[in-house]
Amino acid sequence: MEKPAVLILSHDAEDYLPLLDELARDKVRISTVSCTAGALDALDGQPVVLGQPDLVAAVLPRLPELRWVQSTWAGVTPLIDNPRRDYLLTGVKGVFGPQMAEYVLAYLLAREIRIIERRASQRAHAWWPEPSGTLRGKTLGLIGTGSIGRDIARAARAFGMRLQGLNRDGHPVDGFERVFAAVELHDFLAAPEYVVVVLPATRASDRLLDARAFRAMRNDAFLVNVGRGNVIDERALVRALSAGELAGAVLDVFQNEPLPAASPLWDAPRLTVTAHVAADSRPPDIAAIFQDNYRRFIAGEPLKYVVDFEQGY
Repeated sequence: MEKPAVLILSHDAEDYLPLLDELARDKVRISTVSCTAGALDALDGQPVVLGQPDLVAAVLPRLPELRWVQSTWAGVTPLIDNPRRDYLLTGVKGVFGPQMAEYVLAYLLAREIRIIERRASQRAHAWWPEPSGTLRGKTLGLIGTGSIGRDIARAARAFGMRLQGLNRDGHPVDGFERVFAAVELHDFLAAPEYVVVVLPATRASDRLLDARAFRAMRNDAFLVNVGRGNVIDERALVRALSAGELAGAVLDVFQNEPLPAASPLWDAPRLTVTAHVAADSRPPDIAAIFQDNYRRFIAGEPLKYVVDFEQGY
């Protein structure tokens, strides 16, 4: 019996073909498209799509026989926001966490070692023998205790940090000294020297960190957001940084991307802006997940990492 045909819809669609060896051996019909315009010519009733959520969402009306979409991104907001929900949607886990852990720990270490100040003193030809700080013994508060949060927690423990988390209902998670429920947000924010956000974009997470939340944090707290841009009230963050209510922040995600040139975030004091680079969807990683799920799909087995449309993740 012919295996279900696959449409790969991604800017790097061609990179996936040599990685899908199992499907090739089974003679699965695969079409690759790198943009929505080209997708219209490639649509041929494929029931399976491997693709970027934004590109897939644009062609959903043209996929009447769709049964399953495997996202190539961690975030699936364009598909969650689309009214069509008569198909299985699977996400990605175990891939982005290690990358994000490296990103987060790099900025935490840079702050403790005072890399920016040392570089400035070098440019000024000034000897600056001020001591470095240490992560050991400091508290890292993770807003989000899923797979990515746990990867960051493991990396932080290697540096002797204490871990506390925040999730929807406060259920305990291995490796965390304490986990708070979402309704305890302000209590959670009171202790950590470092607060890291790894939440997906949902209605519940929208502007979770607002002016009140920033006032609940320590004045020497440092914020990193590698989750989604909707979590932070950006204007409130600029005000908090300007007023000295926070020691600093690193943002990799924003409400609007690319970040508009007129955004006040660019010039906010002690704020580092990066262009959504904390983790990258690498075809070898995504292809391995897709091939495993494809095998499950044709065998009638439960798929891994199924997304709940109501919860948004």
